[in-house]
Amino acid sequence: MAGRIDPNSLQLKDQVVSINRVTKVVKGGKNLSFSALVVVGDGAGHVGYGSGKAREVPMAIRKGIEAAKKSVVRVNVTPNSIPHQVLGRFGAGRVLLKPAPAGTGVIAGGAVRAVVSAAGVQNVLTKSLGTTNPHNVVKATMDALLKLRTPEEVAAERGKAPEEL
Repeated sequence: MAGRIDPNSLQLKDQVVSINRVTKVVKGGKNLSFSALVVVGDGAGHVGYGSGKAREVPMAIRKGIEAAKKSVVRVNVTPNSIPHQVLGRFGAGRVLLKPAPAGTGVIAGGAVRAVVSAAGVQNVLTKSLGTTNPHNVVKATMDALLKLRTPEEVAAERGKAPEEL
């Protein structure tokens, strides 16, 4: 990754993955607030996630979007799928991503679907293994997407021409 990506130069679309009501017990009772997990992406290989917490839902979502824009990264995706099968891990969350032929669509559950569709993948088979916690599933999916490498990168590592692979 050479340098940071400027989120303002991209046409980012945001998607709320989960909203959670959280409470903090204080001397006077309970303080209610909301936490929001948000994914942003331009549908062309740029994707990021963030979480925000506030007293009201819209403010939490706004904070989540701001945090997500700061974490935008570039991922290697082919024009309609992903280059190869990959397993992403984070905590107890494991996410398997498999390339699929054109016309398959995004076969994925909630949190995984939000991330891969924001990244611009149109055909992919996924399986979420382990935890169902949206935070860990999103982070595991991001880990999987960041592990993707193009044939050119693999060829360069092996010191061969891409045609030889």
